[in-house]
Amino acid sequence: MTPYDATSGQGPRALTDGFGRTVTYLRVSVTDRCDLRCVYCMAEHMTFLPKAEVLTLEELDRIASAFVALGVRKLRITGGEPLVRKGVMDLIEGLGRHLRSGALDEITLTTNGTRLTEFAGRLADAGVRRINVSLDTLKPALFRTLTRGGDLAKVVAGIDAAQAAGLHVKINAVALKDDNAAELPELIRWAHGRGCDMTLIETMPLGEVEADRTDQYLSLKQVRAELESFWTLTDIPLSTGGPARYVEVAETGGRLGFITPLSHNFCEACNRVRLTCTGTLHSCLGQDDASDLRAVIRAGASDTDLADAIRLAVDAKPKGHDFQIARAAAPAVRRHMSTTGG
Repeated sequence: MTPYDATSGQGPRALTDGFGRTVTYLRVSVTDRCDLRCVYCMAEHMTFLPKAEVLTLEELDRIASAFVALGVRKLRITGGEPLVRKGVMDLIEGLGRHLRSGALDEITLTTNGTRLTEFAGRLADAGVRRINVSLDTLKPALFRTLTRGGDLAKVVAGIDAAQAAGLHVKINAVALKDDNAAELPELIRWAHGRGCDMTLIETMPLGEVEADRTDQYLSLKQVRAELESFWTLTDIPLSTGGPARYVEVAETGGRLGFITPLSHNFCEACNRVRLTCTGTLHSCLGQDDASDLRAVIRAGASDTDLADAIRLAVDAKPKGHDFQIARAAAPAVRRHMSTTGG
């Protein structure tokens, strides 16, 4: 298949929703599979998608490139765990042509870190400059529990490899009331001591998992208040294109982000949409909206047809999500985060 030419353009470049928000950021899930089983992300015994339902690498390239042609400036590659997808580096290296042409500002990656020792060098060579690594604890036993068998040392070695390759690493941690709440200051110090930014995330009601999220939900307003009892936090206007609000921690010299979909939603400035590995476009993380772009391209759509389908989906982007934490409540949406794409 001939790679899509993102410089050809298809009408006005701005991709704007019905509330006047311009979409410039696409998160692309390349697989629903993962080599970990984090307790807040997926069920212990997951049923993964059959191969026929998953977009080929060529189809992923075509759809992502169509978004670039419509004005998207940032692509984030996600999973599941994206680096378990066979051939994923071919996709990332291919998409790098849009960086070289100037049509795209950056390609980033969210990973659990387990495969970084193998792929960090190729990611840097492909033009990736920043990655997010999910890491909720520095305690090996707790890490094994939270990930259902993961090896913390393997992730730390992956972070080492990424930094050695010149990648800027941001550590993402989900705040869990019973598991890592007391450890968060230590985790922040560790990240900042390595020159990594850190972002804390509230647990989100996505997908059916065995645990009751009510028991683990921790408001980041509460976390920030506790941190400010012994650290000096100064709000800064940093934006990395996502929903995090950042502060600088005077005592550690590092930057700390807060992603607060529940205690303070970030919908008013949302510039993101998500493409699942099955070709479903979700314009909102916390709604069951869906547009089937796989059906569009497998029906033989032209580039213009694909652009029209994307515009139609983005135009219907809802004003905000329906996340809430309530005891015994069903998740806001039933798809798992591993299926949604980071």
